[in-house]
Amino acid sequence: MGRCFNHKFVLNFCNLLFLLCGTLLIVAGCYLYTDSKRILLSRLLAAPSEQLNALPQPLLYYIALGLAIAGFAAVLAAVLGFWASCLHTYCFLSIYFLSVVVLLLAESVICLAITLWPHCLGISLDEGQMVKALQRNYGVPGQEQFTNAMDLAQTRFGCCGMRSSLDYDNSLWRLQSYGQRNWPVPLSCCVLANAPQPLAFLDPKPANETQCQALERSVYERERYTESCLVHLDGWYREQYGIFLAASLVLALVEFSVLLGIILTCTGIASRRARLDSGPRSQAFSQKGRRRTTAKSRQALVDNIYESEVQLRGHGQSGGMCLGSDSRHVSSEDFKELYVQPRDLYKQRHNTTFKPIASDYQTPARSYLV
Repeated sequence: MGRCFNHKFVLNFCNLLFLLCGTLLIVAGCYLYTDSKRILLSRLLAAPSEQLNALPQPLLYYIALGLAIAGFAAVLAAVLGFWASCLHTYCFLSIYFLSVVVLLLAESVICLAITLWPHCLGISLDEGQMVKALQRNYGVPGQEQFTNAMDLAQTRFGCCGMRSSLDYDNSLWRLQSYGQRNWPVPLSCCVLANAPQPLAFLDPKPANETQCQALERSVYERERYTESCLVHLDGWYREQYGIFLAASLVLALVEFSVLLGIILTCTGIASRRARLDSGPRSQAFSQKGRRRTTAKSRQALVDNIYESEVQLRGHGQSGGMCLGSDSRHVSSEDFKELYVQPRDLYKQRHNTTFKPIASDYQTPARSYLV
């Protein structure tokens, strides 16, 4: 009973951790869904991929929904685990085991895809492709999300262009006059006077627009950002991936502990059933053995008393009656040997008092023919 209780305690504790992880996934998904700036920056990560760039929402938007759905599935699985722990049957434990295995395999596949083959998901930070994406999409009608994401990156990281500010010289934004003809760079590349405001990237106000839009480096280097944005985007991507990978590892450890708890519970059920099956059988065997021993002892006592071929003392010398030259009868001495002495021996062995019954001495004497 103690082992069964320990197994159920371990399984319930693992289920509680699994339930907490599922709840945290739901909370993380909701938080990521409300973090509009983080989601908007993820549009730049998927810019080289035509399929992902054609999606109506950025990449992290769908990841937030996936986290919320995964957390909800984990919570349902944890509730199923508590139910299986209460029912304590192989059927529900097997269903719970399979559901946890499916979640673990799906999580492992996603982590491996992001780690080993990020280009399969459309995530690529190749410098040439990122520069082409900037020149093809920035400021173009219908690509407002990419334009706002690039403005946010330049305002947040203090950079200009994917490689440098020269990336805008061959961009559609400048060649097709989508922006001001006399602007070599967007206003988000300038040092802003309203930089502390949360939405400054949507309405940039340069501290000195004239010097920022100048063509000589000696003039604009103090009023324009000159660093590459690609380096900052790569660091930001690695930071987000590190958080995702750490959360996945913690969840994987919890899922492995849940699987271990299920296995221990199944072994506890098997051992408990084995003890229940072996208990009545052993008791029945012991009772049968005791009955056989008692029957054998009684039969031996009867055989010793009423043995037909027992050799009795002759009573010719004691003057007793004789039925013939070869006939004998049971005397008091023979009676003591056959009946009284075994009872005295039983009394000595078991230290019990024995009260003779009057009818025991009224047994008629038997005569035997030798």
